[in-house]
Amino acid sequence: MWATILVFASVLGGIVAGMFIVPEAIITDIDSISTLLLGLLLFSVGIDIGSNKNALSGIKEKAKMVITIVSAVVVGSIVGGLVMTYLYKDSINTSLAITAGYGWYSLSGILLKNLANAEVGAIAFLTNVFREVLAFILIPIMATKFDKETAIPPAGATAMDTCLPLISRVTSPDVAVVSFLCGVILSSLVPVMVPFFYAL
Repeated sequence: MWATILVFASVLGGIVAGMFIVPEAIITDIDSISTLLLGLLLFSVGIDIGSNKNALSGIKEKAKMVITIVSAVVVGSIVGGLVMTYLYKDSINTSLAITAGYGWYSLSGILLKNLANAEVGAIAFLTNVFREVLAFILIPIMATKFDKETAIPPAGATAMDTCLPLISRVTSPDVAVVSFLCGVILSSLVPVMVPFFYAL
């Protein structure tokens, strides 16, 4: 619960700081600063995993969990795309291609801008941005209310980068390893699945 409150407070604090406090010179370099800070966060997660001698053991069991989670994310995204097709009367291939971004908003947006048009690219971008924001809210809740591994699926492809520090914080080094592997596989699937679904 506290992790969710912290995420909300951080986002709101960032909005206020961006509007009234942070100088324009810093805002123009915010992408570089964010990349550096994310790198430091991921490095600290790596240290946490490496210091836990049991985190990298039982790879066979972890592989089964990774396959299960990745499959659940892919199937769940397909179901979500089908529901959106029905609700918004959009083409099935476009809806499925958008949901196949798995949270990787920058790549899915660019892919669909090139495959379809700027409007579809923008929808893909925003859909996957909202997916990541929702993941930040759901991850602490899922980890508290259910099994720790249930914190991974909401993150989708971002389970290996932006959401990994949060997942590591609210779960354990073992789950962080599974999260990283899931994120790697889902990120690898995005450039394959988006064009595949759009071509249907």
